[in-house]
Amino acid sequence: MKTKKILIVFLLVTGLALTALSAQSLKGMSFNGATGLIAIPSGQIGWERTANIGFDVGYHAIIDDETAHLPKASVSLFKLAEISFVYDTQFGNDNEDIVLGGKLQLPTTGTFVAIGVNFQMLKQGGNNDNVTQIYLAATYPGNFFGMPSMTTVVVGKSFGDPIPKSDIDFGMGFDLLLFPKIFQNYIHWVTDFANFSYSAQAVGANAAQRGTFNTGIRIDLGSIPAFRKYKFVIDAILTDAMDDNRAFALGVAFGAPLQ
Repeated sequence: MKTKKILIVFLLVTGLALTALSAQSLKGMSFNGATGLIAIPSGQIGWERTANIGFDVGYHAIIDDETAHLPKASVSLFKLAEISFVYDTQFGNDNEDIVLGGKLQLPTTGTFVAIGVNFQMLKQGGNNDNVTQIYLAATYPGNFFGMPSMTTVVVGKSFGDPIPKSDIDFGMGFDLLLFPKIFQNYIHWVTDFANFSYSAQAVGANAAQRGTFNTGIRIDLGSIPAFRKYKFVIDAILTDAMDDNRAFALGVAFGAPLQ
């Protein structure tokens, strides 16, 4: 617990040291590698405006009694599609899960809409379960107490042996530009709540009982002159914050246009 508090303080101090920087549009990677909030995807892909081909890499560590490591990568293609991957190295042996995802952004205006699918190859506890999720995600801009925000709603369905046949997936969250005049547009408050998580056997952000509520800050370093053409964000997240199995996650994502 002491280590978690030190890490939170360190990230907040890092943010306050960068208040002279201006920010650019921010897109982070969700835990399963898709462009999104924390546990849920958004209606956007990583590079739908500025590159025909864009490449993102990221990493999240979910810190509980032990640490689960989630290295990930995604590729955006032709400003309309995204392919993502995460390798979820959970606690102990034979617990390494793989999630492959795909997302197609529809040609809408005003609201960003995407249809997506992910394939979960799960090995937790030595079992070999496969889960497939299909979803529709919509992200739309707005304001919350005068602060710009992006709100995301996700509806979908998961299929597989661990999933009750009548369950429907639902998630909602927002990316709020936190006090832009004070923090100069680069600190975001990200939050999501869903009855599903980044995989059916998630660590930390476990939605199996009462859903999962995740919240934290996302720091945009992409406005530093050296990174102006790139994506560079740092996450400090409290996962499943309303339940007693809450955990802490640290993450980083870096992206670059390839064409």
